[in-house]
Amino acid sequence: MSSTLLQNDPPATSALSGAMPDAAVLRLRAVHRALADLRRGTPVLLDGAGGLAVLAAETAGEEGLAEFRALTDSPPVLLLAPARAAAVLGGPLPAAPLVALRLPESSLRPLALGALADPLAGQPADARPERLAEVPAVGPEALALVKLAQLLPAALVAPLAAAGAERAAARALLTIMAEDVRAYPRALASRLAPVAEAMVPLAHAPDAKVVVFRAPDLGVEHVAVLIGRPAEADAPLVRLHSECFTGDVLASLRCDCGSQLHGALRRMEAEGAGVLLYLAQEGRGIGLANKLRAYGLQDRGLDTVEANLALGWGADERSFLAAATMLQALGVRRLRLLTNNPEKVSGLSACGIEVAGREGLVVPPNGVNDRYLATKAKRFGHLLG
Repeated sequence: MSSTLLQNDPPATSALSGAMPDAAVLRLRAVHRALADLRRGTPVLLDGAGGLAVLAAETAGEEGLAEFRALTDSPPVLLLAPARAAAVLGGPLPAAPLVALRLPESSLRPLALGALADPLAGQPADARPERLAEVPAVGPEALALVKLAQLLPAALVAPLAAAGAERAAARALLTIMAEDVRAYPRALASRLAPVAEAMVPLAHAPDAKVVVFRAPDLGVEHVAVLIGRPAEADAPLVRLHSECFTGDVLASLRCDCGSQLHGALRRMEAEGAGVLLYLAQEGRGIGLANKLRAYGLQDRGLDTVEANLALGWGADERSFLAAATMLQALGVRRLRLLTNNPEKVSGLSACGIEVAGREGLVVPPNGVNDRYLATKAKRFGHLLG
């Protein structure tokens, strides 16, 4: 590999990042724009005529709700993950991946919708939702879209009225296809390419180079920190480190992330080569705001997994394809993985990277994060012994 990564052509012909037709790029760009619209409380159309109007419950304001109601003649339906639906309904956990609730008219207002989405907000006293037997055909993609926007997993949906598509066009609302929502996470990861690099001397690694990766048209950035010349090593140390603002920047005692970050850099510097991938996967992929909500639920007695599920997320929402794409671009296809998490070993291997071995990175508990570390071992299978 050249000493300047950007002098090389991006790996556009690799199995993980093949060239895409222009039409597909435009459709993925539309999904990216739809995520921004949902975050600002604007409805979007899923699958066009015959599809659904979608509005994120967390960001639904008066204007967004008025636009949403103008697109449909049908009663709106709230889509929730099973754990959140069970809390709202006050019953057992539904045996379904997705639950559809019909809401009373009194719940179709911003504060009520926010409370239905957020377990920390308290359930409104007048909410008496009714569970529906069926979920809309593209309901899973509607909820996935809200999750991709890193909002609380609660989507208000309704079928478009006969004139709904025309009304949406008049309001310049976006239309996206369900298949593009399904394709978006893989495209976001597989099309990453280096866009900037510089030598950045670090306290633990004076010869470090930082390389920023970005997917064209899709915006999300991940970072690689290179120590020495890892591409020339047979199996350099590599760590996949999900960003943690609270632990890495603020030195939070609630987790072991900051200690692992700096410990990994010290290990790589001692060996003379290594790669630390700093991945934009805050809170195991749920984002900073939702991670702080999960902390609030943990303060009420839930563990890490229970808190994520209560918010409507999975226990771990991360993918390892982004890491594999970056490693291929860096010329590292065989490595020793610096991790306590066996899932990272199997996940990276499944993406075509040869993991020659696993090396632990155990940080002792500090009196605050003891339960967090115990949960990692018990619920996630981390090897902390």
